Amino acid sequence: MRMSHGHQGHGHDHGHDHGPPVDAKNERRVLWALLLTGGYMLVEVAGGLLAGSLTLLADAGHMLTDAAALALAWMAFRVARRPNDARRTYGYHRVQVLAAFVNGVTLVVIVVWIAVEAVRRLLEPVEVLAGPMLAVAVVGLAVNITAFLILRGGKDNLNVQGAALHVLGDLLGSVAAIVAALVIMATGWSPIDPLLSLLVALLVLRSAWQLTRRSAHILLEGAPEWLDEAALKAELIAAVPQVRSVHHVHVWMLTQERPLMTLHAEIDGTADHQAALLAINQFLKENYAIDHATIQIETAGCVAGDEVQEAAGTG
Repeated sequence: MRMSHGHQGHGHDHGHDHGPPVDAKNERRVLWALLLTGGYMLVEVAGGLLAGSLTLLADAGHMLTDAAALALAWMAFRVARRPNDARRTYGYHRVQVLAAFVNGVTLVVIVVWIAVEAVRRLLEPVEVLAGPMLAVAVVGLAVNITAFLILRGGKDNLNVQGAALHVLGDLLGSVAAIVAALVIMATGWSPIDPLLSLLVALLVLRSAWQLTRRSAHILLEGAPEWLDEAALKAELIAAVPQVRSVHHVHVWMLTQERPLMTLHAEIDGTADHQAALLAINQFLKENYAIDHATIQIETAGCVAGDEVQEAAGTG
């Protein structure tokens, strides 16, 4: 948004990448996890049908959606590589957040499905073959642990977090299937199978909701959770002597790792505008890891009314 004022400056990085390229390591992590999950999914579906186990079938269904979720996460990384253009000036980085949001919503749907199936199995018990169930679940646990450890390396990326959460749900499902199989082998009490499925679903639900909420927050241009606007204003005024006041601060996130900011800074009328601009940018980069900020420098108060500026927002 262009702001007309005789004494203003706009500080920002003039490169057109708006941040470092997408981390290729995260992309590879997701691809390896996808291959592991997709390959084992076929084995687990066969084992679940053979054993008649809801825990295994629920876990297999989870792995099916996980394979799709991992594929979506991987594709998001690929798409995010595309350069910015005239219609998408920030590029395609936000696709990663969109993929995380879709994965979060999908997990919530899966949890509901497992809960419904668990209740149905409790009301209408079926025979469970504990031997095949145990064998498949042990192999599944090894696969899920491997995939989860691969994805843990990219835990700071919301897209990787979404993929890892799907795998974590499967890991818990495998543990539940092992426990259920051992209980059934020892006691013959088959209700343990749907009960543990329900427990896993509840454990996954909390994380799925957090992922959905955090990704939606970014998609809605929400400010980073770690940001204290009042503290930022006070620290900036203290750190840059030329600055008299800071207002109309807007901070949002392109992705979880890439905060963006616009602000108005009123400086002393005798201060050097360019020096003040450089000092503000340096402060934001060093103290808040914000390396893309658009700053309007003012010397005689804000030229636009509060209503106009607040309506403009971050647009």
